[in-house]
Amino acid sequence: MRSFDTGQTVVRRDVHRSGRVWSEQALRVVADTGEALVTACAPGAEARWPALYAQARTEGDRSVRMEAFDAMAAGEWELADSRWQETDLLLWKPNGVWFSVNAFFVPADGGRRLRNWYVNFEHPTVRTTDGFDTFDLAVDLVVDPDLSRWQWKDEDEYTHARRLGLITDTEHQAVDDARARVLALIEERSGPFANAAAWTSWRWEPAWPTPRLPQPVPAEKGIASEGG
Repeated sequence: MRSFDTGQTVVRRDVHRSGRVWSEQALRVVADTGEALVTACAPGAEARWPALYAQARTEGDRSVRMEAFDAMAAGEWELADSRWQETDLLLWKPNGVWFSVNAFFVPADGGRRLRNWYVNFEHPTVRTTDGFDTFDLAVDLVVDPDLSRWQWKDEDEYTHARRLGLITDTEHQAVDDARARVLALIEERSGPFANAAAWTSWRWEPAWPTPRLPQPVPAEKGIASEGG
């Protein structure tokens, strides 16, 4: 399995089953262990999103995100250059699982504070030359900083994606299993949540340059799959 060095720039890509790239995000490696790949980004990091997603953010119209799924189903979408905004992101991607755990940090009293945990349900990682590929499966879980409360997010988008055939029955079962596993990790304070205090005190390394994307390239076959 390809490994990455701390501080190295990597690219997280969402790759549709057709092989087309749905999104790209530039990150820096915090740690690459046998258990997980931990990456991060800060405001200004380069990204490419589906143009309709970018439009939805600019206009504050969430319904446009639904149109993005229609465009995906039709195989008709374009990517728009963008930049990460507002938050510092710490992303923990365990090997071979259908989710990632994200921590979002916002400005507070001259520093940063953990705003919330955010579990993204997605394909297991396939590592590439430049980083790793996955595919976002729409539904998410938002968790309070102290892990005391949580709520599901984007269930309507998940239902719409299922209706369009973008999420197969096999993927749906994998997401259901991953949902149960994540709730157990939160309850048990295990996995990434075992070191919640350490994550809470994490800060972006000021010496790191803003992560930048390479020039667009076609989706490649993964060098080493972590599962799925």
